[in-house]
Amino acid sequence: MVAPNLLSEHSHPESLETGNNRVAVLLMGYGEVESYEDFANYNEQALNLLTAKFAPVPTWIYPPLAKVLAAFDLHEWSHQHGNFVSPHNAIFERQRAGIEAALKERWGDCVEVFKAFNFCQPHLPEQVLETIRDQGFSKLLIYPLLVVDSIFTSGIAIEQVNKALVKLQTGDSHWVRSMRYIPSFYNQPDYIQLLARMVQERIDQEWRSSFLPSQIGIVLLNHGCPHEAKGFVSGIAESQALYEAVRVELMHRYPLISVGWLNHDTPMINWTQPNAQLAAHNLIELGAQAILMMPIGFATENHETLLDVEHILLALQRQHPQVLYQSMPCVNDHPEFVEMVARWADSLIGELLEESAEVIHFAGVDRSHLLGQSSDAGHAATHSHDHDHDHAHAGHHHHGHQHHHH
Repeated sequence: MVAPNLLSEHSHPESLETGNNRVAVLLMGYGEVESYEDFANYNEQALNLLTAKFAPVPTWIYPPLAKVLAAFDLHEWSHQHGNFVSPHNAIFERQRAGIEAALKERWGDCVEVFKAFNFCQPHLPEQVLETIRDQGFSKLLIYPLLVVDSIFTSGIAIEQVNKALVKLQTGDSHWVRSMRYIPSFYNQPDYIQLLARMVQERIDQEWRSSFLPSQIGIVLLNHGCPHEAKGFVSGIAESQALYEAVRVELMHRYPLISVGWLNHDTPMINWTQPNAQLAAHNLIELGAQAILMMPIGFATENHETLLDVEHILLALQRQHPQVLYQSMPCVNDHPEFVEMVARWADSLIGELLEESAEVIHFAGVDRSHLLGQSSDAGHAATHSHDHDHDHAHAGHHHHGHQHHHH
């Protein structure tokens, strides 16, 4: 336990004792607009955090572009889809509540689960982390509830958490003392088997007596990825591995299976292929008389798994009216899924509870010493001018760092 005299005046000593024996689980998702007035703000944040990673769009264009996109969204959601309201946030809350209930069965009041949405107030990471801090937590498990690890999923979650933790810092030590992170679950056997079983159960229920197994085409829907994302990992490898794993579970019974990527088709950007529509078309060419679309790269329903898939199925219906089409829900708050998500967190919660929390003092880092280490003794004399320059640079950087935190 940290001695009280090491605490800065800005810490919360009255709650430190309990805070050190409790873990705040920060469950993170995208969030979706529930009020149409929020479209422009939502799109501007999405452009800043997502599009900037792969599209060469100048930042000044974000606000007007967000308004243009908002007009398209409004037309699609209200006019084309009868005032559609995304169920994403409500499902995410049910997931959060279920995960918290499962964790409390094992850990009691040592664990609390908070939800944060990348783009939706009042659940932005900064707002939620402020609540966590004010409730006296000092141990944090960052848990993006996103299937694959990429710059567009857990990458932006960590980016937002880091920005929030800097903003919420007062004094020379941080209120967060211990931290863990769960990046993705694309390769978790229980998730893969649940997806396969959901597909199998739907086929048994709907089509088993009407079609031969070789006439049923299964399109496993992954989140589309741009092939170039400024050197960041864009999620293609993990998404592909997930598809292959689910396919292996099903292919001996159902030979017609394809990945289908739900892309955001943008000009000049090379996206993953085949897209979902082309994937279904290819299976129909091979003799599929029924097409089942199952989202595997999404754990929570959203406008892509609902509206985009609906558009795709309507287009296919026009092209191939003789074929039957069905779409399936994501795992959402399926009891087995909620239980497994909680279980994946157990070992890290255990580590955090056992760990003696250390105070992190920012002012204690001697940057000039760290930079000096890059010149060994043999080079010191030869490069004394450069070495001095490094010290000057380090001093300047150190000052800037302090200024940033005031």
